[in-house]
Amino acid sequence: MMKTYKLTAYEKNGSLITEETFSAESDDAAKEQGNQMLIEKDLLDRTHRLASPLGKLLLFHT
Repeated sequence: MMKTYKLTAYEKNGSLITEETFSAESDDAAKEQGNQMLIEKDLLDRTHRLASPLGKLLLFHT
Protein backbone atom coordinates (compact mmCIF):
# COMPACT_ATOMS: atom_id res chain seq x y z
CA MET A 1 0.00 0.00 0.00
CA MET A 2 1.31 3.44 -0.94
CA LYS A 3 1.74 6.05 1.80
CA THR A 4 1.98 9.83 1.43
CA TYR A 5 5.17 11.58 2.60
CA LYS A 6 5.95 15.29 2.92
CA LEU A 7 9.31 16.87 2.07
CA THR A 8 9.99 20.47 3.07
CA ALA A 9 13.08 22.67 2.65
CA TYR A 10 13.74 26.09 4.18
CA GLU A 11 16.08 29.07 3.87
CA LYS A 12 18.25 29.92 6.89
CA ASN A 13 15.78 32.70 7.79
CA GLY A 14 12.98 30.12 8.00
CA SER A 15 11.19 30.96 4.75
CA LEU A 16 9.86 27.98 2.84
CA ILE A 17 11.75 26.98 -0.33
CA THR A 18 9.68 23.96 -1.30
CA GLU A 19 7.00 21.68 0.07
CA GLU A 20 6.41 18.46 -1.84
CA THR A 21 4.15 15.53 -1.15
CA PHE A 22 4.71 12.18 -2.81
CA SER A 23 3.77 8.54 -2.43
CA ALA A 24 6.05 5.62 -1.65
CA GLU A 25 5.59 2.00 -0.60
CA SER A 26 7.84 2.16 2.47
CA ASP A 27 9.84 4.55 4.66
CA ASP A 28 13.08 3.33 3.06
CA ALA A 29 11.72 3.95 -0.45
CA ALA A 30 10.54 7.40 0.64
CA LYS A 31 13.98 8.24 2.05
CA GLU A 32 15.61 7.33 -1.26
CA GLN A 33 13.03 9.28 -3.26
CA GLY A 34 13.22 12.31 -0.95
CA ASN A 35 17.00 12.33 -1.06
CA GLN A 36 16.91 12.20 -4.87
CA MET A 37 14.46 15.11 -4.97
CA LEU A 38 16.78 17.17 -2.74
CA ILE A 39 19.76 16.39 -5.01
CA GLU A 40 17.81 17.33 -8.16
CA LYS A 41 16.70 20.64 -6.63
CA ASP A 42 20.20 21.31 -5.17
CA LEU A 43 18.72 21.49 -1.65
CA LEU A 44 20.71 18.77 0.10
CA ASP A 45 22.70 21.33 2.14
CA ARG A 46 19.65 23.43 3.04
CA THR A 47 17.51 22.89 6.11
CA HIS A 48 15.08 20.12 5.18
CA ARG A 49 12.93 17.36 6.58
CA LEU A 50 11.01 14.39 5.30
CA ALA A 51 8.07 13.24 7.39
CA SER A 52 6.17 9.97 7.21
CA PRO A 53 2.35 9.84 7.37
CA LEU A 54 2.71 9.08 11.09
CA GLY A 55 4.90 12.16 11.65
CA LYS A 56 8.19 10.24 11.92
CA LEU A 57 11.21 12.22 10.65
CA LEU A 58 12.96 10.14 8.00
CA LEU A 59 15.40 12.81 6.78
CA PHE A 60 16.42 15.89 8.72
CA HIS A 61 19.16 18.45 8.19
CA THR A 62 19.65 21.89 9.79
